[in-house]
This record gives sequence, C-alpha cells and structure tokens, in this order.
Amino acid sequence: MKAIRVHRWGGPEVLQLEEVPAPTPGPGQVVVRVEAAGINFIDVYQRTGHYKTPLPFTPGQEAAGTVTAVGAGVTAPRVGDRVAYTGVLGAYAEYAVVPADRVVALPDAVSAEQGAAAMLQGMTAHYLATSTYPLKPGDACLVHAAAGGVGLLLCQIAKARGARVIGTVSTREKAALARDAGADDVILYTEQDFEVEVKRLAGAGLNCLQPRGMMVLFGQSSGPVGPFDPQVLNQKGSLYLTRPTVANYIATRAELLARAGDVLAWVHHGKLKLRIAHTFPLAEAAEAHRQLEGRKTTGKVLLIPSR
Repeated sequence: MKAIRVHRWGGPEVLQLEEVPAPTPGPGQVVVRVEAAGINFIDVYQRTGHYKTPLPFTPGQEAAGTVTAVGAGVTAPRVGDRVAYTGVLGAYAEYAVVPADRVVALPDAVSAEQGAAAMLQGMTAHYLATSTYPLKPGDACLVHAAAGGVGLLLCQIAKARGARVIGTVSTREKAALARDAGADDVILYTEQDFEVEVKRLAGAGLNCLQPRGMMVLFGQSSGPVGPFDPQVLNQKGSLYLTRPTVANYIATRAELLARAGDVLAWVHHGKLKLRIAHTFPLAEAAEAHRQLEGRKTTGKVLLIPSR
C-alpha cells in the first residue's frame, strides 16, 4: 500500500510517499481503509521533531473510512462498518491499524470527508466550550485563528451556547468566514491593535482578561509559550490558565463516544457546519503542509488517499 513516511525530522520535504506492507490487525485492533485523513498542526510538530516521535513513522492522527479486517477478540466494529477515529498515529496511508475501542461509527448521512474533518478539531472545540470552560449566556469568548479548523467550529459552538464571540484573523476574507461562523466581532490583527480592540469590545493575552478570567492555550502554531512567573496570574486578577489536549478529554471510551456522538450528530443535522476547503492526494502531503504552515488555508485540510 501507499503511505507517507518520515525518516528524519525537518520541513515538508521530509514527507515521502512510499510503498509499505499493508497492515494486519492484532488482538483488539481493526484495519481501516482510509478514505479521508485530516491534517492538523500536531502533524507539523511531529514532522519537525518538536514533538519527538520515533523514526521512521507514518504521520496523521485522524481519519475516516471503512473497516476491512478485525483482530482477535473484536466484536465491534465489523468488517464493512464505516468509522472515524483520532489520536492514533498512521493516518497518512491507504490503510491504518487502529485499536477497536478508539473508533466510532459514522452516521449514514455523514461522509468520510466530514467524519475526518470533525473528529480532532470538532471534539477539541467541543471540550473547550463544554468542559474546559463551560460557556454560558453572558460570557465573552475570544477565539484566536477564528477562521482556522478549530476556530470556525469553536465560534459556532460558543455562539450556540449563548456566548458573545470575538474572533481574531489575519485577512478580510478570513474575517468574513469567522462572522459566518457566528463571531459577533472580528479583530483583523494585521491592521488593528489587538489588545486595544479586545478591551474596547469586551471591557476587559493576560492583559485582556477580566478578573478571574480564563486563558486556554489549546495550540501553538505560532510558537511555544515561553516560561513566566505564575504570580502574574494573581497580579492580573486571580486568572486561570490551562493547557489542555484532546487526548485527556476522550481518554475513556464513554467520553469518546459522548463527544464524538455530539459532534457527528450536530454535523448530521446541520447544527455544526464544516468547511472542507482544501483536499490533496497522498502524493501532495508536503504541499498540504506548506499551505497549512503558510497560513494559506481556512477550515479543514484533508488528504484523500484514493486520488
């Protein structure tokens, strides 16, 4: 089968299309024919070595497709079932082997492309708005990169929960997308003073939060956050700071099913609109990474192995 392999850390050029043996499932595992694989910034971090992943490896943490084989002890899913998953390395390939308890069923009306687009980023937006800080009417929610994959979904969920949504973007095109997703106000940080605008819009980085406000760091595409004195949180008004990851919010099978069930049902019923604006064949994985890192994408970026 064809798969993208990484033999050394580096730029997009290290993503190499190769022929590799097709996987076989071990006990408790299933093989999924990948029909769509999501591209996320965690893939970039692993490719560059910022997140140390043993070499060589096949990148990709999110996909959807059809089960083609099951290992010993697996009673569900069955061969032929349509499924989606996230959090398991190896999605940039025609086939992937996945623990059976990490896949979820796709509703009939949800395509593989939608399933792959909804899993990691959809459940990230879900836990941010419902668990990390359960948004409620009257809250103000500032969403950075509001036209990105997580940003567009988070704007929609935050708005549905009654929050006032303020988004930040880099271009006027992205500003329009953020507004369409529910942002009440959009800050064009390439033309406006971000801190001044947030204070004007919300009446409140740390300098923009009201007392006892919460800052949630859920990505670092613009670079890692440097160390700082926690006493600053006290000085700025007894602030909260958290750095969550989706893995800890879907650690149990029950929580995975609950979050994925919500997100996929919202997609099915049109309550959560996905923007799949960029699709690439496996052979163009490097170009997909270049566009993602170059801020040339909006919404979700997918690889389609059959192309």
